[in-house]
Amino acid sequence: MPLRPGRCYRHFGTPPYTRLEYIKSIPPVLIPKFDLGNPKGDFDMIVKLVAKESGQIRANALEAARRLSNKYLASSIGEANYHLRIVKYPHHILRENKMMAMAGADRLQDGMRLAFGTPIGRAARVHKNDVIILVRVNKNNVEIAKEALKVASSKLSVPTRIIIEQAKK
Repeated sequence: MPLRPGRCYRHFGTPPYTRLEYIKSIPPVLIPKFDLGNPKGDFDMIVKLVAKESGQIRANALEAARRLSNKYLASSIGEANYHLRIVKYPHHILRENKMMAMAGADRLQDGMRLAFGTPIGRAARVHKNDVIILVRVNKNNVEIAKEALKVASSKLSVPTRIIIEQAKK
């Protein structure tokens, strides 16, 4: 099995850390747009990128997947012929207990005493069979949308699969 990126924060076993009123320095959401392409278009098919197992996806990985898939779709079929949506929102705040690794560092830090950690970023928590990204396209562009989601899945830390559905009228 190949190594996937983001392995330090991929799994979760604790409750989500989302109460922003208690967090002093809130990391910003790095995803500027969640809807791309033509959101008002009338499309026949929905192509979904679905998580195979539970895990966390860092916000910068979601942004990288969004950029890659949007660029692929825009250059292949044009911006008016698809609607790409990032479904998952990075609510969970990631924390890190920073440790110094140099000579004499043991006198400067407390180790695991009061090791709550400081906020370093955000992550979206996904469970098995959750939709991460969806693309609405016409029937003749389904293969291009599948390829765009395949490229996007290479940036995500959880294994994924692609599902094709008929859009409801």
